[in-house]
Amino acid sequence: MLVLFGAIFAAIVYRWISLERLQHVPPPEVIVTPSPEPTRFRSPIITGKLDTAKLFNGVTVHAKVETHSGADATTERVDPESYVLDLKLQARLPSPNKTIEELAKVSPQLPALLPGLAAMLTPDPVSPLFAQLYETKVKGLRDNLVHLDELLSRHNFFDCQTVLQLQHPQSHRKALLLQADMDVDADGSDADRMPIGTGVTTNFKPFTSYRWPKKGAAPNPYLPATEDRLKKVEAEYGLKATTPERKREFRTALTQLRDEVTTLKKFSFLIGATDPYIVLAGAFAHGKDAPKVGDYALVIFADAVYPAIVGDIGPNDRVGEASLRIAKQINALSTPYNRPVSDLKVTYLIFPETADKPFGPPDLDKIQARCQKLVDEIGGATVPLHHWENIIPPPPTPTATATVSPSPVISASPGVSPSPTFAFPIASPSGSPMLAPTRSPLAKPTP
Repeated sequence: MLVLFGAIFAAIVYRWISLERLQHVPPPEVIVTPSPEPTRFRSPIITGKLDTAKLFNGVTVHAKVETHSGADATTERVDPESYVLDLKLQARLPSPNKTIEELAKVSPQLPALLPGLAAMLTPDPVSPLFAQLYETKVKGLRDNLVHLDELLSRHNFFDCQTVLQLQHPQSHRKALLLQADMDVDADGSDADRMPIGTGVTTNFKPFTSYRWPKKGAAPNPYLPATEDRLKKVEAEYGLKATTPERKREFRTALTQLRDEVTTLKKFSFLIGATDPYIVLAGAFAHGKDAPKVGDYALVIFADAVYPAIVGDIGPNDRVGEASLRIAKQINALSTPYNRPVSDLKVTYLIFPETADKPFGPPDLDKIQARCQKLVDEIGGATVPLHHWENIIPPPPTPTATATVSPSPVISASPGVSPSPTFAFPIASPSGSPMLAPTRSPLAKPTP
């Protein structure tokens, strides 16, 4: 009996011990998951990991956070060197095209369109303006490096393929050749030719660098809005509650607005939507042999050659811009916000010291003739220059009254048909269909 009782007691004790052990053994799935959570004192995420991103302006950003052992937080909080962001922008400077073969890689039709161009290339034709342009771009990067939102975009930093100074060996005609993309300039206004505005965009300016004294009494269509802004600034400037800091800002604005009002009253300008002109980078407009406003130019894209003039001066660090009129001829989808050519495939040929003065309303026929003569002086072209038609609407014809003797209504000639590409259609006073415009005498400079 004692042996039996001892065996039963041992079994009970063994069972009790087994249950206690089972309660302390972790489940199998916990054992096979050997990745414990890192403690809050470990920092593997911020030591050596490199993140790559791209800013809105196309700048590639390599971001890396590094930590080092320091003093206590109270000490480090007041030390300016304890929490530092080092900015270093690396930019490769492009090499300019120099040979006719390199130019043809960008514009394959260029050698065939202008066969005399190859003879104008010297052994070292690169203009100093190319290096000057990129020096200006780099200076802007240095000045704005701490303002990342103001950095020149990748697109605009690499917007110039080459700048070459050329001279024909026989005629000695000089030319400046640029290869770039094409941005759009929709600036300008001229009440004498178009009393209505063509729309206001974000960066719109109602004037261009090419200007001439007004010849008519019609007010500039953008003058009332400019005068209204001037009155509002003057009114706020005169308030007693305006702070001295705010008044300093207003003084600058007042000077600018008063100058704009005076300029709009005295001058007429090119119109980006109707006139064929290009914009010259500000960095290129200085120097003895530099091109100037009013010089004649050619825009060459694909298999077409477009006559133009230098009509405006742009920023110092941007190259490649033409009027909305040229942009829409190259690409009908062009707008002030949509460039016709984003690649560096547009060739601009500018002829320095060819401007006709005094300036006046653009004469499209004269631009055509002068550019043709200049093309002939550099060996000619294998295609006709593009012919620009005047698309400015003629002034409305006064409606006949009952006191006027009956006469036949003068309409468009039978050969003229409605134009679907008429940029600024206006309804005729009699309600007849809108017709394509005829060349207005106001589009020619007065003798």
